[in-house]
Amino acid sequence: MVMLLLFSIAPTLWIALNSFQYEGAWSLDNFAEILRSAFYRQAFANSVWISLCSSLIGLAIATLVSASLRRVDSSVRDLVVAFTNMASNLSGVPLAFAFIIVMGTNGALTLLLRQLGWISDFSIYSQGGLILVYSYFQIPLAVLLLYPAFDALQDDWQDAAALLGASRLTYWRQVGLPVLMPAILGTFVLMLANALGAYASAYALMTSNYNLVTIRISSLVAGDISLEPNLAAALSLLLIVILVGVAMVNQFLIKRSYHAR
Repeated sequence: MVMLLLFSIAPTLWIALNSFQYEGAWSLDNFAEILRSAFYRQAFANSVWISLCSSLIGLAIATLVSASLRRVDSSVRDLVVAFTNMASNLSGVPLAFAFIIVMGTNGALTLLLRQLGWISDFSIYSQGGLILVYSYFQIPLAVLLLYPAFDALQDDWQDAAALLGASRLTYWRQVGLPVLMPAILGTFVLMLANALGAYASAYALMTSNYNLVTIRISSLVAGDISLEPNLAAALSLLLIVILVGVAMVNQFLIKRSYHAR
């Protein structure tokens, strides 16, 4: 409880209180400025879009990987789990640097694919590049979260479904996915929060050339042009509201999936 108070509740309260401060007085002007500004609205749109795309891509790949891990040899399984543990910790500036070396303008893989004629105008310094980088650190996280959930599926369920005439697709649609849905939805929310709060990788890759909420918050509290911590607090509070809203929708869907079962 002490750790929760010091590192979660207290910072959130500080953000909430300072977000309503404008020129030394209590006001909603910080939020009004954000909502009126097309620049800040674009930052939220970009952050949500990249987070959704990377979370969905990561969730789809991680679901297939987690399902496959139950059917491979234990040595291969242990190797993959060890790799995902390592890859989930590769983030921030080192991850951006690795992608610049491999897929930058003169990166090794970029030059190879360009020589083969498979790509022509791909750039890691773009929205597509950010989605690729975000997806890379989303996949290991999702695998680590989803892999234990597949233990809830029993092998004889699929055999019983086959005896009743169900195809493999029908089994997954009627049995497998409904059982896994709470874990999948919970993992998706965590991935979305992870992507929305990501900062170091995006900043190291794009600096301030791409408009994201986390980059705007950083520029307002540590920028060379302006220092507006109250406006940064308002942006942070709106980001928290988005995450809380997504979590509430997730809880509603989880309850519905449990009732349906």
